[in-house]
Parts: sequence; structure tokens; C-alpha cells
Amino acid sequence: MQINLITGISGSGKSVALRAFEDAGYDCVDNLPVTLLENLISTLEKEECEQVAVAIDARRGRSIAALPKILENLRCQHEVRIVFLNADTNTLVQRFSETRRRHPLAGQNKKVNSTTLIEAINEERQLLDPLKEQAHSIDTSNLPAHALRAWIRDLLKESLIGLTVVFESFGFKKGVPSEADLVFDVRCLPNPHYDKVLRPLSGKDLPVQEYLENIPEVISMSKDIIDFVEKWLPHYIADGRSYLTVAIGCTGGQHRSVYLVDLISKRFLGQDKSSKSAVNFLSRHRELDSHPAAVI
Repeated sequence: MQINLITGISGSGKSVALRAFEDAGYDCVDNLPVTLLENLISTLEKEECEQVAVAIDARRGRSIAALPKILENLRCQHEVRIVFLNADTNTLVQRFSETRRRHPLAGQNKKVNSTTLIEAINEERQLLDPLKEQAHSIDTSNLPAHALRAWIRDLLKESLIGLTVVFESFGFKKGVPSEADLVFDVRCLPNPHYDKVLRPLSGKDLPVQEYLENIPEVISMSKDIIDFVEKWLPHYIADGRSYLTVAIGCTGGQHRSVYLVDLISKRFLGQDKSSKSAVNFLSRHRELDSHPAAVI
């Protein structure tokens, strides 16, 4: 059975992610108590269920600490993937303010009856840290709902077995993605933004691609990144990782980083198909995927 555990910080988009799994044909269960997970899987086994997505978060309190051991037991017989959704604290505070929802952990501190929102968020981060270490993390701080659904759909196309490498473009103006494992800063390269014709375009448009591919430094940078990833990828595989995010950033996340992510990911996708490797490769563009804006 393919078991997908959806977890993460409250307000980061778990409901949106779970609906994306449901739309993809998965049996979905929301807000399941940790102690019932193994019973649920046993029941679904009898029903010959092949794919399930279960949302579990920290609203159950300290019982979340038992989850890593339960998942370890389930991995003996099933394929298990953890999708961890995260967002920066300022974004979470804004979302709770806009929706006027109460944080699940707010007010649960018996010594301080009026736990603040930020205190509740920090407590939740501590409770969920052990899960984040073994999960595919997605930072939804600047990500609208439609983009998160698209990223989940892309993730579902890949096998659960082996390492999944994600090449992600981003703009430093909006911060480094929290899920990034390797970060490459390409702001030193010539910027198409200063060309009035190229400014409204992106790295996916042919004029921008032709502009960048004629710059030796851009080609040299792409080669260096490819060489670095190729050299160290076997070590990440040997480390037993399930996910590796390679983030490439320029100033706005529109031209240089987008071009390089597409160029580099195509190189690795070609290798993947020819070698039938157990490594899965994905590409995504945080800033481009974030428009038109929508609320998670």
C-alpha cells in the first residue's frame, strides 16, 4: 500500500494538499489520532486499498512523538511518504488573522492560560521537528493554493521508491525556501531585467533563453552546478535520504534562476530516462508558480 502522511504547521495548507490527494483518487482521512493510524492501515489492507493519504498534525499534542516509530513499523510492509507543509511565522500569523481561526494549540498551556499565537506556532514546530527531518518539505509562505495543488500533482507522478531531487527556482527578494538543502546564488550573472524588451518575460521564454545561453558565465555556472550535484548525489543516496531540494536563486526569481533550473533539470531528466535510475527528478518555480495569487 502507498501511505502518504500529510503533516506540518497549522495554517500552511494541509487541507489544500489533502484535497489534491483526494482529487488524484486517494482514500483520504483528515485529523486522524496518532494511536489509530495502525488500525486504519489494517482495516484498509482488508479492503485491498492501494493508496491512502492521512492528515495528522500537532493538535493531538504530545502523542505526535509516537508517530516516527509507528511509521517505521509501517515501512516494513508498505511504501510510506511524508509530505511536510511549512510557512514562515509572519505568514502564518497573517493567515490566522485573515481567517480569524484559533490555532489548535492556543490555550492548551495550563500554566499560561492565554498562550499567544506565536507561542503556539513555536510549540508546534518543536513537536513536529522529528517528522520534518524525514519528509518532503514544501514552504507555502509565498505559494498560492493552485500552485500547491500543482506541486502535489507533480509529486504524485513520481515513484515513492528512491531519492526525489527537486530543482527549484526562487527570488532572494522573498527569501530562501525553507526546504532547500543546497542553495546556489546566481545573482552574479547578467540580469535580463535591465533589458526593457526582456523585463516582462521569464526564463521560459525563448528571447530570454537566447540571451542567457550566449553568455559564457551562464553556461559555466550551469556546468558547475551540474558537476556539483552529479559528484555528491551518490553520497546523498547513500545517506538514505528520500528528498533533496536544490534551490537556485536570482534577485526576482523570474529570469536567470528559471532558465538554469529548466536547463539543469532537463539534463538530469535525460540521464534518469536513459539509466533507469532509482532517482526521481522534479522542477518547479516558486515565483512563477505563485501567480496569479490565491490564498491557501
